[in-house]
This record gives sequence, C-alpha cells and structure tokens, in this order.
Amino acid sequence: MNSMQAPKILPWVAKRAGITEELALKLWRRAVSEAEYLSGQTTGSEFSGLAVERFLTLVEDEAGPPAPSLLNPAPQLTWLWRHQTRVSLLSLMAAQNAYRVWQNTWNDLSGLKKAA
Repeated sequence: MNSMQAPKILPWVAKRAGITEELALKLWRRAVSEAEYLSGQTTGSEFSGLAVERFLTLVEDEAGPPAPSLLNPAPQLTWLWRHQTRVSLLSLMAAQNAYRVWQNTWNDLSGLKKAA
C-alpha cells in the first residue's frame, strides 16, 4: 500500500462531516488504496487527484444525508473538488490553444508553412 501522507485538511473534513478523525484516516487510507488500484500509479497528479476525489466521496457516503436541521449541515465537498479540477483543465486547454494560435501565426508570417 502507498504511504501517501494524509492531507492536513483531514481533521476539518472529519469535523464537517460529523465523523471521527480516526474514521477519516481509515477512509483516507482506503481512498489511497483504491486510487492506486484504479490508476495503476502510486505518484503523480492523476493518482493524487483520484485519491482526494475518492476520499471525499467515501466521507460523504459515511456521513449520509444532511440532517433535517438548518444549522450547519455537513457540506458536500466532491462537487467543489470536481469543479476545481474542471477549471484547472480549462485553463490548461486555453493556454494550449493560445500557444497553437501563436505558433500558427508565427509560421504564417515567417513563411514556414508549406503552400497547399
């Protein structure tokens, strides 16, 4: 099993979900194990992202549905993680597209592009 360190935010997530830190740590270890199995990796951004996503999903499953009280229900965190991941990917795609436009324009201006 991978020895990836538990995130420093683990106690906060546990408190917000209404579970013990001990259970949160067990869920983290399970998430790391599942991420390793699913990605076939033990390092890298794909593995880390998958581990965090699995952890948040496991925590939400363990916490169950929010209590009917309107006072501080446990936040659902996986949507935030997925949204942040999508925004990051969109930024990378925009940068890549801008580079391609710049490269094509430069090639057109310098005459490096072959005539059709």
